[in-house]
Parts: sequence; structure tokens; C-alpha cells
Amino acid sequence: MIHELETADPTGKNLKRVAIDPVSRVEGHGKVTLLLDENNRIHQARLHIVEFRGFERFIQGRPYWEVPVMVQRLCGICPVSHHLAASKAMDVVLGADRLTPTAEKMRRLMHYGQMLQSHALHFFHLSSPDLLFGFDSEVGKRNIVGVIGKYPEIAKKGVLLRKFGQEVIRMTAGKRVHGTGAVPGGVNKALSRDEREILRADIYQMVAWSREAVSIIKELHQQNPALYDSFGAFRSNTMSLVAPDGALDFYHGALRARDADGKIIFDQVDYQTYDQVITEEVKPWSYMKFPFLQQLGPEEGWYKVGPLARVQNCDSIPTPFAEAERREFVTYGGGRPIHATLGYHWARMIEMLFAAETIKDLLNDDDLEGQDLMTGGERRKEGVGVIEAPRGTLFHHYRVGDNDLVTMANLIVSTTNNNQAMNTAVREVAKKYLDGKELTEGLLNHIEVAIRAFDPCLSCATHALGRMPLELRLEDCEGRLLDRLHKDASGAISRS
Repeated sequence: MIHELETADPTGKNLKRVAIDPVSRVEGHGKVTLLLDENNRIHQARLHIVEFRGFERFIQGRPYWEVPVMVQRLCGICPVSHHLAASKAMDVVLGADRLTPTAEKMRRLMHYGQMLQSHALHFFHLSSPDLLFGFDSEVGKRNIVGVIGKYPEIAKKGVLLRKFGQEVIRMTAGKRVHGTGAVPGGVNKALSRDEREILRADIYQMVAWSREAVSIIKELHQQNPALYDSFGAFRSNTMSLVAPDGALDFYHGALRARDADGKIIFDQVDYQTYDQVITEEVKPWSYMKFPFLQQLGPEEGWYKVGPLARVQNCDSIPTPFAEAERREFVTYGGGRPIHATLGYHWARMIEMLFAAETIKDLLNDDDLEGQDLMTGGERRKEGVGVIEAPRGTLFHHYRVGDNDLVTMANLIVSTTNNNQAMNTAVREVAKKYLDGKELTEGLLNHIEVAIRAFDPCLSCATHALGRMPLELRLEDCEGRLLDRLHKDASGAISRS
């Protein structure tokens, strides 16, 4: 829904405020506000996260072994990512420095099933209507139903790819959403012979369809490079986990960051010490924090995470088809980092192919049927778990008291890591496509396209560090503002 009202900037100049509320085809609730003058020139463009969820607070006081199941309730789209990140953090608390082969491979299978289903959901259900029909196309058909009508085979493959990923999750976690498969120190089940055979029967088809999906997005780039290479393009740092040899790894690794030119800022940083390289900033107009690299500061240190960052941050992908596609992606960029926002979709499909190939390899490993599921060690009071979620790097950090109750929790989710990047994308798209023009639904959809490319999970990301900023507006039945109270991040209250 689009709203317009008159407002004023600090100089007293009358501006028009346009709000896109809610942003559609994303998980969670957010809105975009634009401030324009009488000539429709953009003065300000912001992405606001308007939900508030206090998971970091109400996890406190709970037994540490409950946390991997509790934190999944942050999200119905990426619960596996939270489940595994919390489990990895509690492995550290439990002293389980090395999982059994069966436990680690079951967790990896669960996670790569999550990557497959989430990437399929995002590309085919949420983003393909824009990409296949055009950003300005008729709004009534610019949805998954329209895709099913005009491109039934593409839609069918997207549905079945997601279904397969969900089946992988069900068989490893116990159910498709909010499972219990991972526990501190290991897993609570192995895969049965019948389950392996059911998945193996379809996995080669999933690999083939994933390769087709990469071809679809490549062709879109090649057909319209003027759009795909420039839409929402902006330079930034990138960050992700990489394996010890620099390869792409969704489940485990160390932190690596590069600057906008692709030069390494830091490498192989143990994520147990993440708070020595990353700081979080709070701004009063959003419930989402703004992380940045400490050594560069808040103005220069913000970064991108997720598929576009990961595919370019790693040195290789350890499966043959996905690695060939990564090399072609790098070649397309001329050896320089690709910063165009729509590049996320191409990178995401390369990752979906990597997930399918990895699932294939894991399903041929007999360790999945092993019965040695748990391990432990010397109990600790603190642990950090980091994983590459579908949307990017995800941090779970906990402290646990001697009574086994959680005393502190800090979560930096993927969408939070991308917060400044998304706001920058909104501004760049607004300046290029909306500045000085009469606003239409199609033009405003360009902003939503930019946000959707990051595949944001706004429900996961809505929490503030320290005091909660809050705005209370009192309006009459005709929408006129009667009173306004504002509490900023420091707790100061003002009325206007």
C-alpha cells in the first residue's frame, strides 16, 4: 500500500512523504519512506523495520539446551539456520569441540537442504515475477500465480525444488519447520536406509533443475545487461565464512572480509572473537541494528553478506558444476567485484546448485546411518555459533551461568548485517528511477525489487541493542496528526 502526506524538513521546507507500507514479497514487516520536494526530487529514502521482537531478552533465564529449539521461532522461513547456529554455540558451551562424523554430516545435510529450499522459494516464488514480467508490468499478474500461468514448467520446477529441500529437513530435523534434530553436542537421530534411498532417487533431478535455474538468470543478465549490471549498484565491503582453504562453506569456517575492490581486509578470523572485528550501531528510526567493521568505522566499515558476497569472497566452490558457474560469474565481472544488486539472484542460483551437489555427495556417505551421535567435553560459560544462512552470515552468542541458565544472548542475523546495504540500495534506486518523476506503482516497485534481491528476513532482524526507540502518533479520524511522542535510542523523550 502506498501512502502520501505533507511533512516538513528541519529548515521548514514542505516535503511530500511517500510510504510503501508494507514492503511485499519479503518475510516480515517493513516499510520504505521517501521524502520529496514539490518537483519530486528525492531528499531522503529509508527502509524502516517496524516490528519489535525481544528474543535476546526472553532467552535469558532459560536452560541452555532449550535454546536451539526456542530460537527457531524467530522465523518460519529460515528456522534451520537459527537452530544450527544456536546448536553450534552450545556445542562450545558443552565443550564439544569436535562432533562425531555422523552428527556433523547430518547437520550439514539439514543445512544444505535449508539452503536449497530457501533459495528456490526466494527465486521462483518471490523474485521471478519481477524478473520474468518486468518491474513495471501489470501488478495483477506480477506474482507467483502469473508465473504459473505463463511459465508453468519454471514454476513447477521451483515448487518441486523447494519440496525436496523441505523433505531433507524433515528427515534430518524431524519435521519441515521448527524441528529438533540438532542438540548441544550432536544430533538426536541418524538417517535411515529407506530415507537415504528416497532422497537419492530424486537428487540427480534436483541437480539438473538447479543447473537450469542458473541458466535462466544468466540469460536474463545477457539479454539486458544495461539493467542487470547497473540496477542498485553501489560499492561496499563484503564478508562471509570461508573454509581453511578459502573455499565456500555454508556450515563452518572462519571470517573473511574484502573491500570494494576485492582486496582482503582480514582473513581466517576465528568467529569466537567476532566482537573484536564487528561493532553494532543503533539508529533511532529502525528496530534493526547497523553493524560495521571496527577497523574501518561506521561510515566506511559497513558491508554486504549473502550470496553476492559469498560467491565472490571465496576462492573456489568445492563441487564441479557450481565451481564452473562461479568462474563464469567472475569472468562476467571482468575480474572485478560485481556490486549490482540484481547480481544477488545469479549468485543465489549458483549457491542453490552447490547445495544440490553437496546433498548428492552427502547422501552417498554411509556415515549418515551411523549411531554415534553425541560428544562432549569440558563445560564452558560462553559460546559463539556462526553459520552461513540463506541470506548471509548469522551470529549467535550466548553466556551461560553455573546453573545452566542463559545469562546473555546477542544475535546478529543476516538481514541485520545487510541493513546499511539495503538502505543504500533503496537510495540508489530512488535517485535513479524516481527522482523528478511522477510516482507510479511500477516505479515504486523498483524499490521493492531492490530490497527483495537481498532476500531479507525482517522478522529475524527486528531487535534493538540497548534502549528501544519508539514513536507514538495520535491522529484524528481524517489522519491529521494531533500529537507525537518520540523516544530515541538514548531514552530521551520529545514531543512535536
